[in-house]
Amino acid sequence: MKKNSHYSKFLKKLYKARRPASFRDLVYNCAETHAAKVAYQIRDGKDKYRFITFAEVKDRYVRMCNYMLDQGMEGAHIAMIGPNSSDWCMSYLAAATVGVAVPLDKELHAADVDNFIRTADCKLLFAPKQVIDQLREGGLDHVVFVDWDQVKEIEDNGDADSSRVDQLPDPAKDEMRVLIFTSGTSGNAKGVCLSQNNICSDIYFTNQMVNIRDTDKTLSILPLHHTYECTLGFMTVFSKGACISFADGLTRVAQNMAEYKPSVIVVVPALLQVLDSRISKSLAGKVPAKYKKYFETLTIAEAMAKCPFFVQIAIRSKVSKQFGGNLRLIIVGGAEVSPHLVDDFNSLGFRTLQGYGLTECSPLVVGNNDFYLKADSTGFPIPGVTIKIDDPNEEGIGEIMAAGENVMLGYFNDQEATDSVFDDGFFRTGDLGRIDEEGYVYITGRKKNVIVTSNGKNIYPEEIESRLQQYDIVQECLVVPSKDKNNQTCVKAKVFPNTAAVAEKLGHEPSYAELEKAVVDIVAEINNQVAPYKRIRITEVLREELEKTTTRKIRRFGKNML
Repeated sequence: MKKNSHYSKFLKKLYKARRPASFRDLVYNCAETHAAKVAYQIRDGKDKYRFITFAEVKDRYVRMCNYMLDQGMEGAHIAMIGPNSSDWCMSYLAAATVGVAVPLDKELHAADVDNFIRTADCKLLFAPKQVIDQLREGGLDHVVFVDWDQVKEIEDNGDADSSRVDQLPDPAKDEMRVLIFTSGTSGNAKGVCLSQNNICSDIYFTNQMVNIRDTDKTLSILPLHHTYECTLGFMTVFSKGACISFADGLTRVAQNMAEYKPSVIVVVPALLQVLDSRISKSLAGKVPAKYKKYFETLTIAEAMAKCPFFVQIAIRSKVSKQFGGNLRLIIVGGAEVSPHLVDDFNSLGFRTLQGYGLTECSPLVVGNNDFYLKADSTGFPIPGVTIKIDDPNEEGIGEIMAAGENVMLGYFNDQEATDSVFDDGFFRTGDLGRIDEEGYVYITGRKKNVIVTSNGKNIYPEEIESRLQQYDIVQECLVVPSKDKNNQTCVKAKVFPNTAAVAEKLGHEPSYAELEKAVVDIVAEINNQVAPYKRIRITEVLREELEKTTTRKIRRFGKNML
């Protein structure tokens, strides 16, 4: 890295931010600083809303803590499973204060929930009534079950005397207070042990580089059981006195944005891609005829650059209104982000910051920020985090290692797995990347995903996938290793085509053969742009979508890899 790099300048520009000492400190400080401000806007019937202030949040939090103490849960593992809601947030904060919070994926099968509860030795579970009914049949007699209707009763009418909560000892920096399982099934899951200090550190580091205002409002879209949404979309926003509302599901995001008018959203690339495609198609049909071809053939950013300034202003205003009129900041992460998506949304007037993180790091490790933004990079190491590249090759690519107060304590009851990922105080992320001379970090792929050819060449599937995703006829894709006719390792691309995009180009509903031809044609274009050893040798045009996780990330295991 050069002496006077962008990264060194970035570290001199940081915002002043308050560092929460604990979850209790976070709640109490917000209640004091932002008492009358609205913390949550909640749907309460058709076209009706309920508003909860920060002062009320403290009372509700205290009632939840007192309920758990009344149940003898001090120090116990307490699980929560359910849709995003203020009740979920309250149960999480209270559980981590009284004992250990164990957030679980609401999409899990009841058998997996049962296994996770047993593995983590949970004593209390907040869950929907139908889940509780299924679990009771499994004989979890030692677990106290609380459905979400009971939670509302506790928050409204429970014991609001804070004296017992005030007397709880502050958690030690190395004391596990959050336990998160990293997989959808118990068979191959690792339990990530996080302290309140881990998470509060990540909140503090994030607030130093991105200015969330107390006038902001966010729409919580992604599942709260993931640290990405929980730390950034919930707790970081909450820490600054901003308002949180909740989406009614992925299919309702556009309508909810128009309804709640958020100024900040936290998303994954898949959602951003859907919104990008809709905007592009809408603009192609509504801009003056002389600019129509730009939006049909170019990315939004490229098309915008070719339009006069007054047309750009009109377009930005129109798109902004579709998103409620207040959107100013998009935080995107959780998977590989195509640079053109970042450029597209920035060109529309929405500052779009992509970052990189892992559950084990609470989660943010690297991010673009208010001071420096580079569309093809994940940004700089966040303040308080040190990044290094282990054993870099001739291109500077090696395994990314991270050290900082946000890095986990270890894996639950698995010292061997913990020891395998820590090296001289640094956490081995398992991801490959490089750092340029200005300090920008680039993620090049997962170490375990690398395809190694018979002549020793490394191919990063994410690079090829990124090229495929630049074509609007590709709705989803996955690049996997395969064998050619000579039994040599080669690149295989699995592509689920965007039928509507192909139909628009052809002027009629395409047959499967026409879809295949459209995909094969773009694969040929890509193969002309890459080194011979990186070329796609086998193309599979899918009839169904690829399997995904609950955060809409494409699974890199199971039948997707066949």
